[in-house]
Amino acid sequence: MANLDAALAACKDATHDLIAAADRCGSTWAVAPAPGKWSASQIVEHVARSLEESANVAAGRPSKFPKLPAVLHPVVRGLLFRRVLRKSAFPKAKTNKAMNPQAGPATPAEGRVRLETAQRKFDDACRELGSRRTAMRTTVFGAVPVEDYVRFMELHTRHHCKQMGTASRTAGVA
Repeated sequence: MANLDAALAACKDATHDLIAAADRCGSTWAVAPAPGKWSASQIVEHVARSLEESANVAAGRPSKFPKLPAVLHPVVRGLLFRRVLRKSAFPKAKTNKAMNPQAGPATPAEGRVRLETAQRKFDDACRELGSRRTAMRTTVFGAVPVEDYVRFMELHTRHHCKQMGTASRTAGVA
């Protein structure tokens, strides 16, 4: 459980880094830095949805993640999941419709609450699953160790934190 505790602490730190980046956005909070790019508000909403849906997966509840055929799980696990963990970086990619927000929280303060709530749900669900020493059964990657999935989500959050930093600089803030 020590590895899971460390992974969850790192994921929580990544969420707090995203919150700090959101707080620095000021008047550019809901402004996309370029056509086709997400605003800071949309990034926060996307990460919050990802954490919430991951909590659903950990808890064995239905999620809004795509349901890939089991035969594809090893392929996607190798091409995306393990690659992200090995390189400690997320590739540029498109998300599925359910994770693609049209809008997000109205203010950075609302974004903070949204992220903290989603992070807490994710943390609780992963701790419960980890206490049973059971793999996380995902609809995209198949069964993976809980601590690896948590690390994947940490890297996902950090990926978007970098985007938010770029968005703030592009908009003349930070």
